Amino acid sequence: MPANWLSITHYPSPLGPLAVVTGPAGLCRLAFPGEKPDAPPSYLAQKFPGATINVDENGSSCREVLRQLDEYFAGRRFSFSLPLDLRGTPFQLAVWSALQRIPYGTTCSYSDIALVTGRPGAVRAVGQAIGRNPVGIIIPCHRVIGKDGRLVGFGSGLATKEWLLNFEESNLKTNQTLTGR
Repeated sequence: MPANWLSITHYPSPLGPLAVVTGPAGLCRLAFPGEKPDAPPSYLAQKFPGATINVDENGSSCREVLRQLDEYFAGRRFSFSLPLDLRGTPFQLAVWSALQRIPYGTTCSYSDIALVTGRPGAVRAVGQAIGRNPVGIIIPCHRVIGKDGRLVGFGSGLATKEWLLNFEESNLKTNQTLTGR
């Protein structure tokens, strides 16, 4: 493959098919069902100019991503350890980093993330950065809820966010029961 390539594989998740986009430096996009891999418009072209995009039917370009997704959806993986190729502003990268520290099966508010990033007054900007998270699930933006506990703001719909939160909570309870904790 040329040095500047992206590969798209479709992963059959319980939510529907996820589009997994990888490149030489790692996972760069995970699109939910109904979402195009280049959404928002021209995402891949803008973030990876000149990249050759190939469809990888058998997933050979992203075996580790697929393995970790399998484990996650089987309730055996609580965090991901994948090389990521994230393209964003320094603030977006700081927000995405903070999201990765939210424990499995728990939630926090947009205000909490603003505090963690050192910008307590930037709640709206945090929401915008979260909305631009290119690898949902892997970077668990679904774990961020409104300060009053309501489910708000999820690009793939609140039903998907609710499903992910319920899934994680259920797996956490099952795991605690099995381990006696």
